[in-house]
Amino acid sequence: MTLSDLIPSGGVAVDLAATSRKQALHALSELAHRRLDIPARPLLEAVMEREKLGSTGVGDGVAIPHARLPGVERTCGLFARLKQSVDFDAVDGHPVDLVFMLIAPEDSGAEHLKALARVARMFRREEIRRALRAAPDADAAYAILDGSVVNAA
Repeated sequence: MTLSDLIPSGGVAVDLAATSRKQALHALSELAHRRLDIPARPLLEAVMEREKLGSTGVGDGVAIPHARLPGVERTCGLFARLKQSVDFDAVDGHPVDLVFMLIAPEDSGAEHLKALARVARMFRREEIRRALRAAPDADAAYAILDGSVVNAA
């Protein structure tokens, strides 16, 4: 299974304009609303609450914000490459430009954690991060997440 299994059609954005963590999360919440019919405000609030527990900036310019939300039927995700890096209070202190937002049903336990682990494993790979940063458009970024450009298995 690849990350593209989690991403709906149109769920990838490249060169997303944001100047802060909150703006990036707001933009991804709006994308979730458009692509997954998930209410943007409750999603943003849930993700921001999770950020209060500790930053989801995992290092190497990557953040994996995530939340469980009532009304969500299956675990899904959205990816954005930011136009410019933003401070995400990441564990390594570096700004973030690659953001994968994971959204799970409120009652998901192991499924949510497995998806989170899968996302983290993929983004640990330098060649994946490099390819995503070089992707010319959303389709190319999706192909990388799908594993059809860079072997992501």
